[in-house]
Amino acid sequence: MQKGTFRGFEVALQPPGIAVITLNQPERLNGTTQEMKRDLVELLLQAQMDDAVRVVVITGSGRAFCAGDDITGRPRDSDAEALVPSIGRGHTSPISTYDALRAISQPLNQALRNLDKLSIAAVNGIAIQTGLSLALACDFRIASTEARLGSGTLRFGFMPDEGGQYLLVQHMGVAKTMDFLMRNKIVSADEALDLGLVHEVVAPDQLMDRTMQLASELANGPQIAMRLLKRSVYNAAELTFAQSLDEIAAKTAVSDHHPDAREGLAAFQEKRAAHFNRDLPSGQ
Repeated sequence: MQKGTFRGFEVALQPPGIAVITLNQPERLNGTTQEMKRDLVELLLQAQMDDAVRVVVITGSGRAFCAGDDITGRPRDSDAEALVPSIGRGHTSPISTYDALRAISQPLNQALRNLDKLSIAAVNGIAIQTGLSLALACDFRIASTEARLGSGTLRFGFMPDEGGQYLLVQHMGVAKTMDFLMRNKIVSADEALDLGLVHEVVAPDQLMDRTMQLASELANGPQIAMRLLKRSVYNAAELTFAQSLDEIAAKTAVSDHHPDAREGLAAFQEKRAAHFNRDLPSGQ
């Protein structure tokens, strides 16, 4: 996976295989552009195919995680490296808006959900619209007490068109989602915790330490079984019980015969800590 500074974000890789993506446009509240979304999709594809990456962390700089799409129209730094070439923006007609959403904006959250490696959103501040759906598409969310989360699209007569409505229903059900979206709520970190939108709330100066602690815990777990299980959990939300049983049986046929399973059993019998992932790079 490429490391460095790209259009709207920077990437670092820390052992044992933790890729940290930091949105680095604080003066724009880390607002996203179509070019930035396409680069992030490419980066997540690289993370998927890179054995050195075990966990992906996404966070923001300044007072925002991501305050939605950048609608200021101000030009971006043209010197930043592009991972994919720029293309037309769309949104000039109903069909081009449909196409741009399906081909550019929505694939970012799909890429996060399709990523077999686990992901963590370290929500440092404002997470609105695109920022909210980006956080909700991650597998874990840790929020600073300074975080504020909401959709906010109805302020402009817009829709949560990147899957926010689906993700909110998954996390807190239909009734609470209806109240959250229709009343245009922006909630505190503690309220988000009560609603089930985040897993933990910590002080701002503890956010990245706690996030990296969780990332290390996840990265040291049995990666093959965890990646299969992640897919199985998300599949279970949309399958019948019988289908879920068959689906996880097929995945167990893989994980039970992986070296990690033999190591886990040996560690239990020998009363010692297991040492998983011996076939994977540590990620530097």
